Amino acid sequence: MNMPATGEKTEFAAPDGRGPVVVRRPAAGPPAQDWLTDNRARIDDLVTTHGGVLLRDLGFTSVSEFNRAVQLFSPDLLDYVHRSTPRTKVGGRIFSATEYPADRTIPLHNENSFTDAWPARISFFCLVAAEHGGQTPTADSRAVYRRIDPAVRERFEREGVLYVRNYTEGVDLSWQEVFQTGDRAQVERYCAAHGIEFRWRDRSPALTTRQRCQASVRHPATGEPVWFNQAHLFHLSALEPGEQASLIEGLGRDNVPRDAFYGDGSPIEPEVLRHVRDAYEQEKTLFTWQRGDLMMLDNLLFAHGRSPFTGTRKIVVAMS
Repeated sequence: MNMPATGEKTEFAAPDGRGPVVVRRPAAGPPAQDWLTDNRARIDDLVTTHGGVLLRDLGFTSVSEFNRAVQLFSPDLLDYVHRSTPRTKVGGRIFSATEYPADRTIPLHNENSFTDAWPARISFFCLVAAEHGGQTPTADSRAVYRRIDPAVRERFEREGVLYVRNYTEGVDLSWQEVFQTGDRAQVERYCAAHGIEFRWRDRSPALTTRQRCQASVRHPATGEPVWFNQAHLFHLSALEPGEQASLIEGLGRDNVPRDAFYGDGSPIEPEVLRHVRDAYEQEKTLFTWQRGDLMMLDNLLFAHGRSPFTGTRKIVVAMS
């Protein structure tokens, strides 16, 4: 298939039919920003219908170029509030990718699907590709939904997912970082606006929150159902057995930093979580980052994660 562009035609294809569509700027084409402007409607349509686009050969090398490119498609970028992972703001509303140790895998997930408010799109830009590993796996959330056993889907969709977070000083993210404020009243207003139960304590944990959210949603443009939650990621079983044991011993089972339950508060069975994780694994696709790559994902249609890596890796992110 060909996408009209100024000068040469632009070839695009999803190599395995599942991952983001790969689009290369023609070598004889116009400057990258002009090329993006010329092809904005087609690229935008691909993100909405297919779910993701990987743009290559743009020649971009800086955060400012990425910022300009992303705002061409999504002028109103979002701040990162109600955080679940550590990030650093690198300029404007551009953030570092999740700052977890390089030897850790970040499971596939849709950004902020553990809340009732999430970005419609998420864009990634590669400043430095890792020496080895460091891929950003993706998975089509529609296909993940179809892979999950209908009985499992039905219960999750009926009950929803309950996320419980305990904020203990020095363990995981602080409540100040998550809510981007040190003002308790501001936290309370945010929680009230988003249906989050909260309880302050005079001892550790200083704050406990509970929020019941969706297990799946329908895409507003396509109407397709997508698997859209982070039960598999928030659940204590997402950690290595040694880490689980250490947290339970140090804090008590009810005070671990984060956990997930069915929406009625009942435990999620281990075999169900294994089944959900396997559905993601079956739909996972990988590509190797190249410096200057820009990937745009519809946050409902595509989940993303991170593979372990060695060497320096610098990926920045924008949400809209």
